[in-house]
Parts: sequence; C-alpha cells; structure tokens
Amino acid sequence: MFDVILSVTISFTITFLAIPVIINVAEMKKLFDMPDERKIHHTAITPLGGIGIFAGFVFGCLLTVNFKSSYEFQYFVAAALVIFFLGLKDDILIISPIKKFIGQVLAAFLIIYYGRIQIRSMHGFLGIYELPEMFSLLITYFTVIVIINSFNLIDGVDGLAGSLGLMSSALFGIYFLSINMPSYYILAFSLCGSLLAFLIFNFEPAKIFMGDTGSLLIGVVNAILAVKFIDPATSAENAQPLDSSAAIGFTILMIPLLDTLRVFSIRIFKRRSPFSPDRNHIHHLLLDRGLSHRAITILLVTMNLTLVTLVYFGRSLGTTVLILAVFAVFFGFIAVSYYARSKAKLALSNNNNNNSHESGKLQESKLISFIKDNILEQKN
Repeated sequence: MFDVILSVTISFTITFLAIPVIINVAEMKKLFDMPDERKIHHTAITPLGGIGIFAGFVFGCLLTVNFKSSYEFQYFVAAALVIFFLGLKDDILIISPIKKFIGQVLAAFLIIYYGRIQIRSMHGFLGIYELPEMFSLLITYFTVIVIINSFNLIDGVDGLAGSLGLMSSALFGIYFLSINMPSYYILAFSLCGSLLAFLIFNFEPAKIFMGDTGSLLIGVVNAILAVKFIDPATSAENAQPLDSSAAIGFTILMIPLLDTLRVFSIRIFKRRSPFSPDRNHIHHLLLDRGLSHRAITILLVTMNLTLVTLVYFGRSLGTTVLILAVFAVFFGFIAVSYYARSKAKLALSNNNNNNSHESGKLQESKLISFIKDNILEQKN
C-alpha cells in the first residue's frame, strides 16, 4: 500500500507544480489554442497541460516500479514516450491524421509485441472463446488504437476526459491492487495522481487544456490496463476471479469507446474520413441541450460509474447479455439527447421568430408615430 501512496503523491505533486509553470511559459511564447467556429471555448488557452500530466505520471512510475520483476514495464514507458512526442508535436505544429495513426500503431506494437499484452479470448461474447493467433493480434491492435483515440476524441469540454480517465484508471488500479499486481496498479495510480492535479486547473472554467499530449497518454495507459485486466480477471489461478471480465472492462471505458465508435460510424456512412472533425460527440449533444461543462462531466461520469456497478453485480448474466445491455442504455441515452436537442433548437428558432416579429411590429409602430407627428407639425 505504501507504493500506491508514494506513486500518487509523487505524480500529483509534480503535475501540480508543473502546470502553473507551463501556463506562464505558454503565455510568454504565445502557445495557445485559439477559438474558432468549431471550438467551444471563447478565449485563448494553452493546450500543453499534457506535458505536466506526462511528467508526473512518468516520475510516479519510475520511482516506484520494480523493473527487475516487471520487465515489460520498460516497453510501456517506451510506448508512452512515443505517444508523448506524437501528441506534443500535434499540439504545437499540427500533424496529419495518417502520421498520428502511424505513431499509434508503433505504440501498440511496443505494448503488444514486447509488453506481451494480447486479447486471446472473447470470453464468451457472441459464443466466441479462444481466438486464432492472427485474429487475436488484429483484435488487440484494433482495441488498443480505438481506446487511444477514444480519450482523444472525448476531450471536448472542461474536465471530461480527465475525469473519465481518473475514474477508469482508479477502477483498474483498485482491481490490480486487490490481486497484487504491483506494476499495473502503480501504472494506474500514477496516472490518477497526475490527473487529479491537472483537474484542479482544468475544471470549468479551464485555465489549461491537456491537448493531444494528455488525452493520448490517458488512452495508451488505459489500453494497457484494459487488455491486461481481462486475462488475469478470468484466470483460474486468480484468488479473485471475475465472471464476464470483458464486459466489466468494456463498461469501465464505455463513454469514450461507444461515443468514438458511434461518431466514426456516422462519418464513414457520410463518406468522410473517420478522423474529420464535427460536432456529433455526446458532449456536443448535451451542450446543445443547454448543459454546462461541469454538468456534462458530472452526468457522464455518474452514468458510467452506475453502469459499471450494475454490470459488476450482474456479471453472472454473461458477457454477451451485459455488453448488449450497455449498448442499449448508451444509445437510448443518445436518442433522448438528440430528441432534446431537436426540441431545444425548435424552441430557439420559434423564440427568434417571435422576437423578429415583435421587433418588426415595434418598428412599424414607431414609423406610424413618426409620420403622425410630422403631419401634426405641418398642420400647426
């Protein structure tokens, strides 16, 4: 337990001290994310908060992990470094989606090939269990890359990506702590400490954004934790095995994962690049409904935690039933949000029309009064 407290303390302290320095340097060098027609924020804010998150996370890990007993950890750090430089370049210079994708594949390669992280079974989902090696690798690469991108894409309102990342890494960390897998719970809790410090500066109104540097880092760490969570959780050697671990792991990441898959599907259906920007994310729907950044973050994190709890206590129902139930709840919520947004837009449109009509009547009334006054003056 001491190593958990140490990793959280180190990562929190370094990030907390680094963020004000980053904000000051960004102001001096004019390194800002400028508002435009697609951006939600209306003031220039630096997107370099990921540097502080990465610094705290890495120091928290390196000073507490035992590398002799966890040889694979060096490859996780290497993957995090690849993602860090990839995100940093995108935050400062902007890189093309294909270059970003190649960097993500390289990070996934380090995690899967050298870190020995792989999905070898579907654990009964749709009746599928053990996978052939080729399918196993393809599904693992797909899963890792989708999780990395999901946190990048959900980072749309103040505090949301950081809060979801804090929740998911804390849940994975608690489980790995309970089954005594030190390198993995330190990985999780080091990220928790960094995100906790970052959120102090990122909750509405945000003083700094995490940028791609931060969101991609959250994604790669949670990809490692999620894929690793599934196998030991169902192992017969585990003192605390979990039925339907694949469903539980999926539900922990449900908001960023399902929103990313939904938005990608919409873009592909419209014959656009899945990486092209739009305003179709779940947080955009809730913003159009009139919710604040803080309310959206609290609502989505609460919904995610509630479903994780329900899936955990209902794990005897099986992986397929639980995952399909999560899909149904999420897309039911999306349907309600679309309906509410349509009503809000209609009400706004009617209000604008009424205001325009009333304005027209007022102008007409003023014109008639002006004409009458002129006629009276001429008579006098």
